[in-house]
Amino acid sequence: MFDKLTALGYGIVVFAIVIGMGIVLLLNFAQTTAGCSTTTATAANGLYNWNSTSQTCMNTSGSSQTNPTATTNLLSMSTYLGTGSGGLASWTTTIIALAVGLLFLGAFFIKKSKGRY
Repeated sequence: MFDKLTALGYGIVVFAIVIGMGIVLLLNFAQTTAGCSTTTATAANGLYNWNSTSQTCMNTSGSSQTNPTATTNLLSMSTYLGTGSGGLASWTTTIIALAVGLLFLGAFFIKKSKGRY
């Protein structure tokens, strides 16, 4: 039974790594597809740069550009992977509890069935 719990632990670690790497990749792709404009209305405002906090292209005066559709879709996909409402990572505790519970139930049923034969 502990072999199965060890395998479950490895699976959870791999699951976390896949989610973490997926979010990082999606956010980097979103930054790349944003294509922040290098043209400015006035020299005082400066160039538009990617602001990772607001996830938009912003200049020094605080004005932002509208994200392209590709960037918006990638940011949405990263939310679905993360812990936001309905995100895949938010189901992790439920998956762990269900798997461990089923392992213990399976162990009890195996012990009961060995005694009857």
